[in-house]
Amino acid sequence: MEKQPIILASASPRRRDLLTQAGVSFVVWVPDVDEELNPGTPPMEAAQVLAERKARLAAREHPESWVLAADTLVWTEEEILGKPRDPGDARRMLTLLSGRTHRVTTGFCLGRENGGPWIVDAVTTEVAFRDLSPGEIEWYIQTGEPFDKAGGYGIQGLGVFLVREIRGSYTNVVGLPVCEVLEHLAKAGVIERTVG
Repeated sequence: MEKQPIILASASPRRRDLLTQAGVSFVVWVPDVDEELNPGTPPMEAAQVLAERKARLAAREHPESWVLAADTLVWTEEEILGKPRDPGDARRMLTLLSGRTHRVTTGFCLGRENGGPWIVDAVTTEVAFRDLSPGEIEWYIQTGEPFDKAGGYGIQGLGVFLVREIRGSYTNVVGLPVCEVLEHLAKAGVIERTVG
């Protein structure tokens, strides 16, 4: 049970689904934040910075409520992969990821304007793609699924066929490391998961 209302500062339907599955009650409030970062910011730091920006803005609007915000980045040694701009960009990303292992980092921030600790953390999962043929890449692009997802794929959807192996949190790849988030919510006293 939640002791206090939680504001989810995210437009992501996947984060909503994950929190609902975990039995967490929340209200969505989507902050309009500047997502520009200094060039060369390491991915883990970048995800945490963006999550904290979202959470702090939402907390100012809802000072009595606990706020949870997150930002998920897909990255390789060469670059951070955002959401594809067009089919050509999706093709480039999927070709880059084909047959390789990449990382998915979700930074998250939990806090409240009027009291309570501010928690900023991040979880990284390694994802290994199988070798993809050009035809498979084209088929996946035609489904339309790549276009609203960082890295151009959704492991929880049709994109499951792309993935050979993951090392780490599955829910992190979907968009929120549920286990770690629930641990922080419980430690902060926002939720209670015990009987007696």
